Amino acid sequence: MREALKPLTETDVELKAKILIRLTLVEVWENRYHEALSILKDAEPVFESANDALKGRWHGQRAIILLKLATTESRPDYADNAIIEFTAAIYHYEQAKHERYCATNSNNLAFLLYKLDRYQEAHEYLDRAQLILTKLKDTGILAQVDETRARVLVAEKRYQEAGRIIAGVVKVFDKSGELALLAAALTVQGVVWARLCNFQSSINILHQAMKIAQECGAPVNAGQAALMLIEEHGAMRLHETELYHVYLRADALLKSTQDVEDVARLRACARIVMRRLSGVRLRDKNFTLQGAVRDFEARFIEQALEDAEGSVTRAAEMLGMKYQTLANLLKQRHKRLQKKRTPAKKRKQSIIKEPE
Repeated sequence: MREALKPLTETDVELKAKILIRLTLVEVWENRYHEALSILKDAEPVFESANDALKGRWHGQRAIILLKLATTESRPDYADNAIIEFTAAIYHYEQAKHERYCATNSNNLAFLLYKLDRYQEAHEYLDRAQLILTKLKDTGILAQVDETRARVLVAEKRYQEAGRIIAGVVKVFDKSGELALLAAALTVQGVVWARLCNFQSSINILHQAMKIAQECGAPVNAGQAALMLIEEHGAMRLHETELYHVYLRADALLKSTQDVEDVARLRACARIVMRRLSGVRLRDKNFTLQGAVRDFEARFIEQALEDAEGSVTRAAEMLGMKYQTLANLLKQRHKRLQKKRTPAKKRKQSIIKEPE
């Protein structure tokens, strides 16, 4: 790209501007945010003489890079500058009558405002984006706007509204095959179900989000779904073995992250895992003797099933109980562990009748 810039003259403004934008994209993909910002700064004279559409692209790209720096370096001043740049991008796209780009940048700005806990302002920009995209009948980008809206509503503890909106988003992304976006939306939906106390549905959805994200090559989305699974369910509802493995997956998936928030969440999740693995304590929040006994019982049943390679008969022998007792425990008290057993074989009935 740098070689392509050399033969260009001052009259090749549009081509030069497009190449410079693409050059910054390469730097962003390589996590070299300061280098990307420097390229745009040096290229400012080129964009000053460009049309409004290219000016909008320049400001929008600067905003995205500043937002990346704000999250990786925990710099509030970068976030403030990103707000200014997003606002400028929206203005220039309006002048160029590029409504779709106006909506996209309004959504990006709303997401930033949500991160800064400025929820009312976020809703205002989402309203603007929604109005434009509804008129354009662009269901794909509108679904992205709705996903941001659902995140804001969750932050405001308006879970019923968030649940209704995110359900529609999931349907759109599932139908369109946008798997990375679908995984992110499912993660939001998993949080909503958890807050509405539909715990098993939440756990299932978050596992699904992890699976889809990994399969489509979106490790960050998969890692964030894993973190959410630990944050929402790790303290009580996930079994210790599962909790440990989910954390290992999150750590591996986010090993290259530069996001300060993701790193902080990883550390917080590590503390949850350590507390669980160190054993239940009387003074722990939500402690009950019945729950502690059930967890202790589940640990030994799971270990026995693993050692017996899924055989309930052999596992029961190891545990010193009858087959039917263990089968009933799996069916009634430890349903999660049923997947650890081999399928029960139907017993053949004897053809010899007992004498009457």
